[in-house]
Amino acid sequence: MPVRLFVGNLPYDATDAELKELFSAVETPLSVRLPTDRETGKPRGFAFVEWNDRAQAEEAIRRFHQHVFKGRPLVVNEARPREEGSGPRSNAFPGAGRSAGPGPTDRTGRPDQPTRNFGPDALPRDKRKPKRRGAKGERGPKKPIPERGGGQFFSESVDDAQDDQSVDDVAFWLRAAPEDQDAE
Repeated sequence: MPVRLFVGNLPYDATDAELKELFSAVETPLSVRLPTDRETGKPRGFAFVEWNDRAQAEEAIRRFHQHVFKGRPLVVNEARPREEGSGPRSNAFPGAGRSAGPGPTDRTGRPDQPTRNFGPDALPRDKRKPKRRGAKGERGPKKPIPERGGGQFFSESVDDAQDDQSVDDVAFWLRAAPEDQDAE
């Protein structure tokens, strides 16, 4: 039965051929697989190497664990089987791979029943409690606010504004008499 090893802490520029050459010091491996990122296509920094015999795999672990490859110490150990729900999106939402009810493959109930438990069903609309609303004054207006008429409106006519210009044409600090400036 083939034995698969996990090789971690790989430099990102490592290739399948380089890894096959490195591990062929023990024995030529059956396969070398470097997973790549789905979005960028670049290697993810680890690989899986497979051997025919367990003794060869254990020798590779003994020889290459903490072995410096391209300036980085490798981590080599036996690969664990992938768990249900593991993968790139399994940690995105805690509990995403686990459900409270029967799993997606276990359909012991009716086939039209949902496979996930989202809690109790909501009450019908006529049985629900009415929503609490604030006092009438706290609610927004239901229609446009009417304009209020009346009141007084004071305005100067254009002619009146021109007549008063002689009074305020000069800034007040310029109005001071020249005698006052000499006294300072």
